[in-house]
Amino acid sequence: MKTRVFFPALLILAACGSGQGCVPKFTDLKKKYPHVIYHGRKAPSEVVLKDVPPRYWVPISAIPKRVQGAILVSEDWAFFQHEGYDEKQIQEAIKESIEAGKLTRGASTITQQVVRNLYLSKEKSLGRKVHELWLSTKIEKVIGKQKILELYLNIAEMGEGIFGIGEASQKYFQKPPSDLRAKEAAFLAMLLPSPKRYSISYTRGELTGYARRTMRSILNKMVMARYLTPEERDQEWATPLSFEKKVDVSIPPESGPDEEGAEDEEDGARESETQPANSPEPSQSLQSS
Repeated sequence: MKTRVFFPALLILAACGSGQGCVPKFTDLKKKYPHVIYHGRKAPSEVVLKDVPPRYWVPISAIPKRVQGAILVSEDWAFFQHEGYDEKQIQEAIKESIEAGKLTRGASTITQQVVRNLYLSKEKSLGRKVHELWLSTKIEKVIGKQKILELYLNIAEMGEGIFGIGEASQKYFQKPPSDLRAKEAAFLAMLLPSPKRYSISYTRGELTGYARRTMRSILNKMVMARYLTPEERDQEWATPLSFEKKVDVSIPPESGPDEEGAEDEEDGARESETQPANSPEPSQSLQSS
């Protein structure tokens, strides 16, 4: 896999004229902060680095392990093990896409998403994807996992014009991330594949079937990764979210129709659903709380 990725990467460097022109100055991320500028639903957002943090910036030290865990088991189970990209997930995504006859998921890691959002265009092309993979291996060596996770948690879109866990936590639950319950964190993680689409649960005041299934799955994975005990998971599940007007705490089926599709014109399929095909043992995946 590495040979197949890095040979095209050399072509990218040649096209740039030199390696210097293709590699961002990652060290800037150690002292500057990304500000997401939202241009509306139809235009891509842009990120600008500034010397001061944005209003809702939250340092990684202020985000509880369980809140981090909800995002990690949902987005990138092997985050602390891979070197920027997850070879196993890429292989699984290719296999699934071939079987389905269409792109089912992009298998992007959290690192790849940070690189793409900060430095690359939104075009879907092989060249951009290879460049993304290559830069992902570089950025990890410069700023490390904790900084990458901090950046992701502060720039990820979590609703219409809502970016970062600090702003999302205030919007949906009127509290800082430090006070989030596991179920609330699972709700935010559930939004990530298509925030505008899946936030319909909040505007309705009722969790959709998709939201309930996905949140329950995230909580189950948090148990597997030892962020929660089974008893804590069940207690969390039995406690309604603050915005719920109609509550259903029964355990949902594992699959069902994705009824949000008719509610929003978003395509709903983020390029980066990276859940492992076979969930690894907790000792192989995540840092326990």
